[in-house]
Amino acid sequence: MALVKICGVESARDVDLLRDCGVDLVGVWCGVAGGPRDLPVGRAAALVARAAAAPGCRPVLVTTLADERRLRDVVARTGARWVQLHGWQPPALVRRLKAEPGLTVVKVLHVREGSCPEQRLVPAYERAGTDLFLLDALAPDGRVGSTGSPVGVAAALAVADRCTRPFLLAGGISAANRAAHDAVVAHPLYRGVDVDGAARDDRGRLDARRVGELLRAWRPGPARPAAAPAR
Repeated sequence: MALVKICGVESARDVDLLRDCGVDLVGVWCGVAGGPRDLPVGRAAALVARAAAAPGCRPVLVTTLADERRLRDVVARTGARWVQLHGWQPPALVRRLKAEPGLTVVKVLHVREGSCPEQRLVPAYERAGTDLFLLDALAPDGRVGSTGSPVGVAAALAVADRCTRPFLLAGGISAANRAAHDAVVAHPLYRGVDVDGAARDDRGRLDARRVGELLRAWRPGPARPAAAPAR
């Protein structure tokens, strides 16, 4: 069954809403420079703990940190067991993170104008122990994460075909455009989607109705606990 990750929780109310909706993965931002939903480490730790306590719901630390000492400190202080690396962290950093038992690493592969700057590094990321890739759009100004820009089906498939590890798809995902992604969903390595903007109301707050629509579109059938991908 496909996973649905909703990114950018900011409060206990957000975590509880996603838990009650049956979301699999809850994204907690910490160390996302300039990110609109970036949290101080103490608040991030509290939300990670709250999500981890919910049956069938896993918190994911989302960060752009590339300094190993700072990254390890944030991982340790938040207690996150899933870490999503946005930005340009090298494969060597992934390898050192994976030396910690039980840590699941999601490495973002950025796509801009149909090409992926990290494509030549995919084999190295896989050898380093990356558990999942996440395909996301790189904004024209170079911003990463929650840009709302679509990756494009052809571009997503071109990158996925170079991978041997499972992937999640992000970038402009909504309930309305599920059918347009049939070819991506059918890919043997597809494992689900990562959503931010389409889960929110006009004020930018996570909205149970919109989250429910996303779940029905992208993950038909009853909810079940998320599991770490098979290695």
